[in-house]
Amino acid sequence: MTIVEEATDAHLLRFPDGFRWGAATAAYQIEGAAQADGRSPSIWDTFARTPGKVDAGHSGDVACDHYHRFADDVALMAELGLGTYRFSVAWPRIKPDGSGPVNPRGLDFYDRLVDALLAAGIEPMVTLYHWDLPQVLEDRGGWTNRDTAHYFAELAAGTVARLGDRVGTWTTLNEPWCSAFLGYASGAHAPGKRDPRSAFEATHHLLLAHGLGVEALRAGGAREVALTLNLTRVTPRDPTDRHDVAAAELIDGLQNRIFLDAPLKGGGYPDDMRALFERFGAAGVIHEGDLATIAAPIDLLGVNYYQPSLVAAQVGAPPNPCYPGSEGVIYPDQQTPVTAMDWPVDPTGLGDLLVRLSQDYPGTPLIVTENGASYVDTLVDGRVADAARIEYFDGHVRAVHDAIRRGADMRGYLAWSLLDNFEWAYGYDKRFGLVYVDYATQARVPKDSALWFREVIRRNAV
Repeated sequence: MTIVEEATDAHLLRFPDGFRWGAATAAYQIEGAAQADGRSPSIWDTFARTPGKVDAGHSGDVACDHYHRFADDVALMAELGLGTYRFSVAWPRIKPDGSGPVNPRGLDFYDRLVDALLAAGIEPMVTLYHWDLPQVLEDRGGWTNRDTAHYFAELAAGTVARLGDRVGTWTTLNEPWCSAFLGYASGAHAPGKRDPRSAFEATHHLLLAHGLGVEALRAGGAREVALTLNLTRVTPRDPTDRHDVAAAELIDGLQNRIFLDAPLKGGGYPDDMRALFERFGAAGVIHEGDLATIAAPIDLLGVNYYQPSLVAAQVGAPPNPCYPGSEGVIYPDQQTPVTAMDWPVDPTGLGDLLVRLSQDYPGTPLIVTENGASYVDTLVDGRVADAARIEYFDGHVRAVHDAIRRGADMRGYLAWSLLDNFEWAYGYDKRFGLVYVDYATQARVPKDSALWFREVIRRNAV
């Protein structure tokens, strides 16, 4: 279906009443204004200034200048029919010293943003941590330091006290796997460390921060509290080969179960993951009472999904630095189309993942908080014809509908991302947005995919 074709009712797959449609962003990727109103440097400011870490030496200093252009961006969201906007707050804006008193000027920006969203009929969904740890806290050990979890709880308390009267849905962390394993194991993300022990220490302290954050949000009157994880379907190349099956189980543990079981099952980390804590000398960070804190009940699980994983066993294969302890595991080609990130495209991976989550972790409603694709976009005569992105979205939205049919309790779908933006270590080379951004002029141009998505939202159907 093209964006100009009108579907008949007989061909529509309808979603439940009240299903949330929207888009997501992150503070460092769009805000800019890196030194405005008391904001201090984050680990991403430092990382971006380290030669060779970010493509072309790009940084988020200006990004999409959303800090100054938010009113126009909210008007654009309304034009596209978004019902929900998920954004993150910048810890270095709200608490430039990492802890201590809040910075009123930093919170003033989010006050203005929330009010503008509500005036436009758009539900704000706040993420408290999307990777921009204040550098001052990293200087004290970052997520390897237990104190950081408690400072995060202070951030949660200070933010909900200011915005909680107007924001209903709060997410503690976004993708702690990336913060822990890309930040402290592979070094691909800030703070750029390469130490497996630190990665497992960070994993536990991030989850402890989540639990403490849930407590602070509840105490502040938050109506709905969530955790957002980047999850995937992990499949063995040969499901009849016990070695391939074991390889898939290991990677599923490192990608999925290590962040799912402790918060959602209440019994702590899976045995195979606890063994890795011990192997890398990190078991001592788990203190008495921590696991009960981490298991604080939540109301919603955010699922960020981009691609499935296919794995196989191969004797002698070195460990993937993103997955400490993964010796003997390889990642065969999946023989599917790929995005500009070289990520395989397979919407069935999302549907299967959502059904698996609903079965393995029953009682927690699900929402797709990120899903999208980077392609090479070209602005021609005021239009970006991104047919591949429309096909990607169409397939994945259909997969969500199929998951609902198969019993998953789905509450919404948020596209990644509203705007082309700073794509972390890729700088501005990769574009995920529904809206094209000309970084030289900051002009915004809705892509064909944005117009297609507007129709999906209008119909509540695909």
